[in-house]
Amino acid sequence: MPEANVFFLPIAAFCQREVVSCPPDEALVNAVGVMRKKNISSIVVTADEAPVGIVTDRDLRNKVVSRGVDPNALSVAEIMSSPLIVIGEDELLFEALYRMSRHGIHRLGVVDAGGRLVGILTDSDILRLQTRSPHKMVRDIELAESLDDLRRLRTRINELVVHLTGTGVKTPDLVRLIAQLNDQLLLRLIALLRRDRFADLPSEFAFIVLGSEGRHEQTLATDQDNAIVYADHLSGDQVRQLEEFSQVLIDALIETGVPPCPGGIMAKNPPWRRSLRGWQQELDSWLGNISSENILKGSMFFDLRTLYGDPSLEKALKEHIFGNIRKNEVFLARAALNVQGFRPPLGWFGRIKTETKGPHQGLVDVKKAGIFAITEGVKILSLQAGILDGGTRDRINALVDAGVLEPRMAGDLEASFNYLVFQRLRGQVAAISRGETPTNHISLEELNRMERGRFRLALEEVKKFLESLRLRFRVDLLR
Repeated sequence: MPEANVFFLPIAAFCQREVVSCPPDEALVNAVGVMRKKNISSIVVTADEAPVGIVTDRDLRNKVVSRGVDPNALSVAEIMSSPLIVIGEDELLFEALYRMSRHGIHRLGVVDAGGRLVGILTDSDILRLQTRSPHKMVRDIELAESLDDLRRLRTRINELVVHLTGTGVKTPDLVRLIAQLNDQLLLRLIALLRRDRFADLPSEFAFIVLGSEGRHEQTLATDQDNAIVYADHLSGDQVRQLEEFSQVLIDALIETGVPPCPGGIMAKNPPWRRSLRGWQQELDSWLGNISSENILKGSMFFDLRTLYGDPSLEKALKEHIFGNIRKNEVFLARAALNVQGFRPPLGWFGRIKTETKGPHQGLVDVKKAGIFAITEGVKILSLQAGILDGGTRDRINALVDAGVLEPRMAGDLEASFNYLVFQRLRGQVAAISRGETPTNHISLEELNRMERGRFRLALEEVKKFLESLRLRFRVDLLR
């Protein structure tokens, strides 16, 4: 959506929802103490949930300090500015600009249809909107000069995504944007490290990203999965250079706010940093020793994408993968069997089952419920068809072109994938808005009846897709 269109969206999409308030008879010193503790410049005065005034730093300067009045003898009502100018949450942003300009003020109370205070909007909030654009974000990343800059920019990516979810941007576009901005951050980090410490690295290596990052399908709850591949003829000193570089890079990446991979799939760890021949041998080992662990490692690696360095090494690895997969249908069948373990949580009469214990009791893990089965199932079909580039949606379309998937099934599968990712991302945005750490879990209680129905239909589509994989690869023979 063009930036100008933002100003034709409702106030509810932009106002601050956490408003500090107090009653009119509150002692002024108590209100000032709250303002100091929360580091805020104003406090809204409410009566019966309706805003009746506001106390600002300016009020304190002009009505108390400059007059030498004893603040201990005052109530909030005696110095508040009243009435507080308000605006309805359903009114448009440009109306807020007009109202601020007309009254010469810097903030508006935001009220619901019943006149109850639900938020506050400041001129600073509106000013920030003018910088909330992917173009501005990319430009700021290019100008970053330190890890602190990159850490702040990573936080701003989350803020940008939270903002854009209220402007009508489609979920696939948002997911792509997240992946591209994460790429830009990582590339800028590499550029800074090479400039300051590693100017003489060999050119014949590649830093590759794996899993959802390799597919350009990251959301807001993600860690890192990456590796390094280098040319076979590099000297011992050059390999040691790459080892030091990988350790500094991954530590710096963690410092900028990207969590480490719980499974250790990071280029700083020796198993994920090998020569081309070393990786080819490792792939042969995974494909020859078909265990659940090797299936999962292989699945992660098969999504490889060169983020930085020599792309010919990625090409050579993919050619090696396809050459082995074509001779190893058993691996694909075992992988299809492994995916059967991620069946949608559907009970009797289509009831969606939630987690029964633990920190996420009563919630649904959207990734485990359906997203993982789709991404992995589509990947298995793609490997069989000799397709590895792109993300899940690209692969679904390529499988239709290859005659592997019927157009109707592919359309239903893609729609289900999009909806599940939408719910996952929406839940993460809501968590960030509440100041919480985003996860893959959502609450069914927060979905309306229609949304729960669509969620159930998406899971039923996943169930049908898993059944088609079971029949195609005859996984029952492997049990």
